[in-house]
This record gives sequence, C-alpha cells and structure tokens, in this order.
Amino acid sequence: MQHFWVVGTDTDVGKTVITTLLMRQLQKHDLQVMPYKPVQTGEVYENGYYFYNDTAMYEKYSLQRLKQENLNGYSFKEAASPHFAAQLEGQQIDVGHLLQQIQLLQQANDVVICEGAGGLFVPLDTYGENTLLDVIVQSKLPVVLVTRTTLGTINHTLLTLEALHARNVEVLGIVFNGDTGSQMERDNVKMILQYHDLPYATIPKLQDISHIIDYSISHTSLFERLFKYETSIN
Repeated sequence: MQHFWVVGTDTDVGKTVITTLLMRQLQKHDLQVMPYKPVQTGEVYENGYYFYNDTAMYEKYSLQRLKQENLNGYSFKEAASPHFAAQLEGQQIDVGHLLQQIQLLQQANDVVICEGAGGLFVPLDTYGENTLLDVIVQSKLPVVLVTRTTLGTINHTLLTLEALHARNVEVLGIVFNGDTGSQMERDNVKMILQYHDLPYATIPKLQDISHIIDYSISHTSLFERLFKYETSIN
C-alpha cells in the first residue's frame, strides 16, 4: 500500500481543495481512500453549527463513507499557526500521536492522503523543535506539492522543493492551483518545470468550490503518476 502527503508552499494555496479532488479521483478507481488532517485550526460557526472547513469538505465531497474520528488528529479554534493555536487552549501537539495515527490509517486503507497545515516550516510546538516537515520526514511518505500560479510562485515553489530535496523527501508531482490562463501564469509554470521536471496538473480558478465535483485531473501527468504509483504498490 502507498500513501502520500499534500503540502503547500504557503497557507491558502488550496491544499484542502486538492486533497479532496485527489481523494475523489482515486476513489473512482475502487480504492479505499482516507483523507487525514493531522492538525487543523480555525473553527467556523455557521447556521447554528460549529465545524472545521477542511474535514467538513472531505466529508461533503467523498464518494465513500468516511469515519469522522479518523479524519483529524488535533483541532484548535483559533485560525493561527498550530503551535500558537494549541498554546491558546493549553494543549501541546504530540508528534508521536500523529505518526501513530498515520500508521494505523495506512493499515486500514488503500490510500491515505495526509494534508499539511500552512507551509513546510510551520511549527507544531512552542519551542520550534518540530515542524510539519519533521513529521513528513518521520512518516517516510512522499508528497504532492500545491502551489499558486500567480506572481511570487516561482520563488516560493523552488524554495519548497529545495527544502524537500534537502531532507530526502520524494516529490510525486506538483499541482498549480488557481490558474486564470494569463501569459504570466503560463510562463511561471513553464519556468518552474524547467528547474524540476516533475509530473503536474494545472487547476483553473474555480468560481465555486462545489465545481470540484465536475472537475477531473485523470488526463494529467500527475494523476497518471499517482495512479500507477498506487496500483504498482497494491
């Protein structure tokens, strides 16, 4: 069985959207897929209910029934870096607990997609001893990198790839998210791929998140890589 992370160059690059999209695409191929958010922050109150956008999106758009207790390790109310959000509630994030959960989920599912929080160097504790990247390294799982297509993405993407390579983390491919089709965006994508010849998918800027159910990446080199990777292991 093979599993992977979805990580981003920064916060709000669309990691949850891409995690959900990849989940649905793999589920369509009769694979038991479990999305997992080790740490989520920012509780939302809407229509009399409290919820977290990340795990709520998994549940809403999954083609398979998901066990809610398996979707998340820690949830904190404040929309902030995990270490600070945990501190506000007098809690500490136990990295060992997260890694144990990931291991258990791997044993029970064909594919586990772990979604990161923020960028690679987001701290998980007050003293900065553990970052998201440290957890990724310890999990020994490869990653799919989500990045923007807009101004600044070349620098952010190349720095993130350098950090992953420095820690010997395998990169399965890149998702360029939120593309509007401008000449600059096309050049940004081209330039990044000149530096790193990786499988990729370019996702247009969706007018509404619900449009995710109609979008397919099955024709992309990234999905071909993922699907071959999963079936070859299974």
